[in-house]
Amino acid sequence: GGVAILVRAAESITPDALDALGEISNAAPVLAITARRAAVLGLAETVGKIVTLTTGEALSADLVRDLADPIADNPLSEAEKAALTVTVKDTPTYDCESAAVALTKIARLLPAAVTAAIKDPTADDLAAWTARHDLLLVDAGDIFQYDSTQARTLRAVSSARVPLPDTQNTRIIAFRPIDGGLEHLAIIIGEPKQDQPVLTRLHSECFTGDLLGSLRCDCGDQLQGAIKEITAIGTGVLLYLAQEGRGIGLVNKLRAYELQDRGFDTMDANEQLGFDADERVYLPAAQILRLLGYDRVRLMTNNPNKVSALSNCGIVVEERVPHAFPSNEHNESYLRTKAVRGGHVF
Repeated sequence: GGVAILVRAAESITPDALDALGEISNAAPVLAITARRAAVLGLAETVGKIVTLTTGEALSADLVRDLADPIADNPLSEAEKAALTVTVKDTPTYDCESAAVALTKIARLLPAAVTAAIKDPTADDLAAWTARHDLLLVDAGDIFQYDSTQARTLRAVSSARVPLPDTQNTRIIAFRPIDGGLEHLAIIIGEPKQDQPVLTRLHSECFTGDLLGSLRCDCGDQLQGAIKEITAIGTGVLLYLAQEGRGIGLVNKLRAYELQDRGFDTMDANEQLGFDADERVYLPAAQILRLLGYDRVRLMTNNPNKVSALSNCGIVVEERVPHAFPSNEHNESYLRTKAVRGGHVF
């Protein structure tokens, strides 16, 4: 038989939940965090994907919080670090602990999970055992395949004409995986021809910048600027992708903002939380373009990595079209970090 573990997101752990995890599994819980988080804690180098942590005594909910959450404001002492047993797993690792952390990312939680090997002798039939305990049974392979499955099964589920102030011939098509999930939007201006490279902008949703006009980023300027540029040419596509905060979600992005206020740059803040500097996946964008009938694009971006990422997904990028806007006193550091550390061209 295979290996099975119980999993609970680290940020939802309470003393009672921790006790229940150990009692139901009949094993001692351990904490799984990303190698990024372990590195900023000074516990391991970022040579692996996942790091598991145990201690000589039982894990406490407070220790789990301090290890998983950089906002916790309770730095670990050297003695506490020395008491931890640190295990770094090789890259790539497709085991249950890695799947557990991946599942917290899918849920847009902090990328850390408390796990416990299931050693209950009555758990021979996992499906029946999980049903008895009112637990959800998830195959690790399904978690690792989540991104590709979500992209591969995208379907156009609704479409409407949505006139905009300067471009009235605009349609919005909503795409969603066949069994539900995150929704991405294609904003089609004019009637782009399928036999020519289409002017395209891949825009990651940004609640704070796009909707509120936040000055901390340039997203709102990029969104409106892209629509104006496409309108000026006459035809094009803007994909509005559900990957807030470079793929970490809105709640975690707000956490990153708090860390930025403490002196971390935008990439370091993501890594403090345990994420990679950029967690975005471009499989959905490529699939949507194909579903729309486009396999060649002129890509509006200042990010060469986005060009290569889309190319790797099978879309031909015939030209990178510069797409930059003036900075302000609130986003100068953000834009400088994107240029110096992220390779963006301004």
